[in-house]
Amino acid sequence: QLQASGGGLVQAGGSLRLSCAASGRTLNNYMMGWFRQAPGKEREFVAAIRWSGGNTYYTDSVKGRFTISREIAKKTVYLQMNSLKAEDTAVYICAAQSGLIASTVYRHDMYNYWGQGTQVTVSS
Repeated sequence: QLQASGGGLVQAGGSLRLSCAASGRTLNNYMMGWFRQAPGKEREFVAAIRWSGGNTYYTDSVKGRFTISREIAKKTVYLQMNSLKAEDTAVYICAAQSGLIASTVYRHDMYNYWGQGTQVTVSS
């Protein structure tokens, strides 16, 4: 089970930190991802982190602004979002899947476990 939190309303240029807490199974060999979906748009990959080893992956539009990290003891993944823009406005959803290879982390159809989403609204 994945529980996302931390969304809210922020002005452009501001920051938010999202959290995704996992419960139940061990996360070894899991890829933890963040996706986002704006009204009328397709679900879009944002970032991912491999639980074992910590390798990270980002979509180009957030590189240098967003940072994904994990806290192993708390089984929690974070998405630190800085320099937010109006186009970052969306529902942010965390996801998890075991056994993903690097070339597939961007594909939402490869993930079987999803959290409930948290709204991020950036006002310009």
